[in-house]
This record gives sequence, C-alpha cells and structure tokens, in this order.
Amino acid sequence: MKTGPKPLSGTTMTHAERQARYRAHHAQSVPRLRYRSPADRRSRSQRWRDAVAELLELQLVYQAWLDATPENLADSATVDALRVICDLDLSELESAEPPLGFGRD
Repeated sequence: MKTGPKPLSGTTMTHAERQARYRAHHAQSVPRLRYRSPADRRSRSQRWRDAVAELLELQLVYQAWLDATPENLADSATVDALRVICDLDLSELESAEPPLGFGRD
C-alpha cells in the first residue's frame, strides 16, 4: 500500500492544510519556461498565397450562387452582398508578394 507524504504534525492533514502546503511549496520553486513550436509551420508567404487562393475560390462560389439566383430576388440584400463580393478585384492580392521575414521564410 502506497502512502503519501507524512503530515507535518502528528495528525492527518485536512484538505485545506494539504492545499496550503502544496501552494507554499510551488510558490518557492522557480517557474519553468516552456517553449512550443507553432502549430502552423508554413511560411508567411505560403500562408499569404493560401489565403489569396481561398479568397479567389470563395469568389467563384459566390459568383455561381449569384448566377443561380432567381430573378424575383434580384433586389434582395443577399444579391447585393454577392455582387459586392463578386465585383472585388482580387488580382492585386494575387500579384502581391509579402516580404521575407528574418530568415524564417
């Protein structure tokens, strides 16, 4: 049978005493720094190209939605929003290349 640490006094410690001792012990210890690697290891340039590709793909989906919209909805807010998205010129985003960043790209 495994037993825990011996109580400081002759009697069994209460939960509050055990918690106080735990906190006192950990307050004295030096905090450890933990470094984590980023979850997304793609370069910023690659992330930029992926984001622009996603926008272009979404614009095509919205254009198909706009083309399939019935005539009786031509004056709706949804169609207005679709037109705004489809009228955006994303070619400038596609041709832009972000700068390289301190040897990380």
